[in-house]
Amino acid sequence: MEGTMRKYSPSLILKNAKRLFMSKPFTICYILVLACLLFLVSSCEPNKDANAIPKDTNWAWYLGGPGTNHYSPLAQINAENVSKLQVAWTYHSGDRDSSNRSQIQCNPLIINKILYGTSPQLKCFALNAATGKELWTFDPFDGNYQLFGMGVNRGLAYWTDGLEERLLFTAGAFLYAIDAKTGKLKEDFGEAGKVDLHDGLGRDVADLFIVSNSPGIVYKDLLIMGSRVSESMGAAPGHVRAYNVRSGKIEWIFHTIPLPGEFGNNTWPEGAWQNSGGANAWSGMSLDEKRGWVFVPTGSASFDFYGGDREGDNLFANCVIALNARTGERIWHYQTVHHDLWDRDLPCPPNLVTLEYDGEKIDAVAQITKSAYIFLLDRETGNPLFPVEERPVPASRLKGEKAAATQPIPSKPPPFARHRVREEDLTTRTPEAHAFAKAIWEKSLEGEPFIPPSEAGTFIFPGFDGGGEWGGAAVDPQTNILYINASEMPWVIQMFPYAPENDGFLATKGKNIYNTTCMRCHGSKLEGSSFFQAPSLIDLKQRRTEDEVIQVLEKGKGMMPSFKHLSPQQLRAIVAFLFGSDEKVKVGTDEQDSKSSTWKYPYVMTGFNRFKTPDGYPAIQPPWGTLNAINLNSGEIEWKVPLGEFPELAAKGLQPTGSEGYGGPVVTAGGLIFIAATLDEKFRAFDKKTGKLLWETKLPAAGYATPSIYAIHGKQYVVVAAGGGKLDTKSGDAYVAFALPEE
Repeated sequence: MEGTMRKYSPSLILKNAKRLFMSKPFTICYILVLACLLFLVSSCEPNKDANAIPKDTNWAWYLGGPGTNHYSPLAQINAENVSKLQVAWTYHSGDRDSSNRSQIQCNPLIINKILYGTSPQLKCFALNAATGKELWTFDPFDGNYQLFGMGVNRGLAYWTDGLEERLLFTAGAFLYAIDAKTGKLKEDFGEAGKVDLHDGLGRDVADLFIVSNSPGIVYKDLLIMGSRVSESMGAAPGHVRAYNVRSGKIEWIFHTIPLPGEFGNNTWPEGAWQNSGGANAWSGMSLDEKRGWVFVPTGSASFDFYGGDREGDNLFANCVIALNARTGERIWHYQTVHHDLWDRDLPCPPNLVTLEYDGEKIDAVAQITKSAYIFLLDRETGNPLFPVEERPVPASRLKGEKAAATQPIPSKPPPFARHRVREEDLTTRTPEAHAFAKAIWEKSLEGEPFIPPSEAGTFIFPGFDGGGEWGGAAVDPQTNILYINASEMPWVIQMFPYAPENDGFLATKGKNIYNTTCMRCHGSKLEGSSFFQAPSLIDLKQRRTEDEVIQVLEKGKGMMPSFKHLSPQQLRAIVAFLFGSDEKVKVGTDEQDSKSSTWKYPYVMTGFNRFKTPDGYPAIQPPWGTLNAINLNSGEIEWKVPLGEFPELAAKGLQPTGSEGYGGPVVTAGGLIFIAATLDEKFRAFDKKTGKLLWETKLPAAGYATPSIYAIHGKQYVVVAAGGGKLDTKSGDAYVAFALPEE
């Protein structure tokens, strides 16, 4: 035993091992084995373990990135395990406003483990993105939302120079700069941390409605912003402005209603730049950082439904505009609707994609529309990649109106929603519903898109909310498949001649003003409308005092804008009409009455009327909402499935119907499409290859917002705002994050 131990002592073993290692044959074998191992490793495909994701992955831009493609490279949550998703955390802001059907439309940012979002009353907040714990809250209205708040917020913009971090967001008529770490105003920005959006438009718009629902986009030290303005008479111009993110100073402005000497000025009547409004970029923008170009989608000119005072194509309304992000110089533009009479705003930022045609890669811009068209444009030139036909369309029947003779119709891709209400499309759900639908169909103008508004009534299909809407489209960069949810709801627009009454009563004067100012939202019979969450005004005297109504008219409330451009007597006249007053007045004695507040058009629009049966369901055959996959390389629709349901109809066996939807999809490298958007308050995941439903859950309220996807410490999350409020659904105040259970 002693001899054996001596033979295999540690020192002897090490000595012999060293001699063997240093020998030439061993060294050669070692090198060969190592080389083989390295070759095998390098030959293998990348690790596809679903858990092999970056430790932390941000969602640092509105809609996922500067190209607004709603795409996440994360794959930990995938088609095989998505059914195991569970709630990771829920945050309640505590400020929903059920009486005004408040909403949350925000697509939150997640940066360095912090989630930034906004609440129903437009408070900005920061949360621990792994737990949902609140870190700070900023209230732009200092507790006075009911007096000063209006509209919604769809997201924020983030800027950093590597040391300082700023959030830029809008609430009411102001743009705010906030310290992302503390939630405090940056006092060096504008006036004590905020900028009035009325400033710098080149004409007096102090009394006009201007807000911004969608965030601007950051390029270097610039925040490039659009705005939401009135769609009626007396609208502000929708010019695009670039603000210095440090000072709040306007660095450049692009006139969407061109001034004399500027390109496009001749597409308007002389002097239109001084009094016409709209042509605004309300839905957000996309950015090509490499080129330094920003892509701006614009809306219609005001008044939306009658353009007798704005003859011409009206550039740059209804355009995709490529601007130099440094200077605001126009590079190219493409107009998708000429002389818009149908409220065919471009509803969301375009997707920036790189497509493949005949083996060649082409940078492109994909713009969805309310009409359910997709315009695919060469990013360098603005030229269509598929042929676009300038198709003749009907002339207007309204006096003084000169509708455009043609409208651009893409040859590919095909429309992702229906365009005509044929007799066979009318609902047969019940005999009564069918009879009601047929009676309206027989007396209204129906046909291909772009039939102008009329006194008889005209079908708009898809309706005023699309087709595509502000939720936008998702694009998978690996396949160039675009995913878009579509509403298939016809609307009926009717115009009638405006002949103001004058019998000496203040209430009659108020009725005239109501018809031109309020009827579009609150209805011809004061019944209210779900389109703008406009409440019924029947028996208003039993619920509100005269002073309270005037305060709302002056300040605005919820989705309702301010009407402070109306004179005191005009405000009193509206109240007199609503309250049934018998007060006499000498019409025309109000010195503050002016041409700007007197209706100048020969027609008014009766209101935003969905084509529904008396029991509240669409008056056409399903589907009433769909999710679509469209191959942008080939221009073909890959698949289409219904999205959403009416629970009470599903319980009776009528499914799947689909429903209108607000908020968009996101697509992931894990093979999934996540989308909420529907009135049934569901959050769903679909297989992106087939459209098969893989998972769904019930939210605290409907999720009319686009989700965000991120990862913290190697764990993937998907979060969506559940604010409800639209489509007559209950309001909510929650953000809900989902993740896989811990192993």
